[in-house]
Amino acid sequence: MHRRSFLTALTAASLAPWAEARALAFGRGRADFAFTRLRYSSGNWDVDQRMPANLLNSLIEYTTVPVDPVERVVALGSGEVLDSRFAYMAGHRLVQFDGRERRVFEQYVRQGGFIFADDCNHDIDGLFARSFESQMAEIFGPSALQKLPNDHPIYRTFFEFPEGPPATSLELNGWGDDLVHDYLKAIVLDGRIAVLYSNKDYGCEWDYDFRNKRFYREDNTRFGVNIILHAMTA
Repeated sequence: MHRRSFLTALTAASLAPWAEARALAFGRGRADFAFTRLRYSSGNWDVDQRMPANLLNSLIEYTTVPVDPVERVVALGSGEVLDSRFAYMAGHRLVQFDGRERRVFEQYVRQGGFIFADDCNHDIDGLFARSFESQMAEIFGPSALQKLPNDHPIYRTFFEFPEGPPATSLELNGWGDDLVHDYLKAIVLDGRIAVLYSNKDYGCEWDYDFRNKRFYREDNTRFGVNIILHAMTA
């Protein structure tokens, strides 16, 4: 779907009837978007602190989606994430869910939630990557996390990315595995992305004051807009 058609569809009835049904399914009773960050008990979850405001600004700038302007941080083990349509988790270190976190993570994605997990090490064999992928294998099975095809609809949900996931400036900076990752991974449930997983460190790539975007030749947060809108509509 092209941007013009997408905006028309979103504007009509302010995302209704989809938004009303989805909001009720998540117990929120309203159709606005909230950026939810997952606080998990292991590792370091509190990274790229300016990124959420930057993406929220992009949603406001490019779309008509009603946006909650304040990042929402919830403890994964508390179950508050079950009220969200979109959740983000990232870090550099160990990911080791306790029993409660594991149950909530699985319940959330199986009931329709979308989690974007981003490896801040941008490293296919770093601690975050190895431990997160191990957790996904334990919860969903060893073959659940698969390469996402570069012609997947997420790459044309709003902006067009015909070659798949855009590269970040961090992938070849001497930190991590020094590879440009030419694909993302995902866990797909019932034909939809339930967990989107990146080794590209988008969180740090977008971790700057949104007012500094004027210095960029091209806004590098545009793929973040695609991720969020795909999470809301797929």
